[in-house]
Amino acid sequence: MNTLRVSLLGSLVAVAFSLASPVAAAADVECLPEVSDGWIRVPPAGIPVLAGFGTITNACDTAVTLVSGSSPGFEDVSIHETRFDDGMARMRAIPRLVVPASDSVTLKPGGLHMMLMKPRVTPVAGDQVRIDLQLEDGRKISGDFRIRK
Repeated sequence: MNTLRVSLLGSLVAVAFSLASPVAAAADVECLPEVSDGWIRVPPAGIPVLAGFGTITNACDTAVTLVSGSSPGFEDVSIHETRFDDGMARMRAIPRLVVPASDSVTLKPGGLHMMLMKPRVTPVAGDQVRIDLQLEDGRKISGDFRIRK
């Protein structure tokens, strides 16, 4: 009789775990990182390239990867980083930016930032622009970026 109880209990535990796994996975899919404190520096007159800064916070249980960007305000949005090699600043595009689980990534001058190419309208201090970031899993997050001096 004890063997039957142990076997039955083991089966119930196995069923409980198999039912809980899809629920946990679904909760993770619902979790999205957030963009905050977004800002864009006003460029000198005639410069068709701007830079966007802010914070991407991932409160989810798993890392997320940003793979592209878009905006109604710019023809092209991409993620870049500035590195200093032998005292010289060099910029390069980052094809994928991983935001670790329960962590954040700060986009700031002299480091990671968004390159915003060819504004569709002349940027004016005080205006706000939405930037959408595409995640590797197909989901999208958006943030509002204030243009400032």
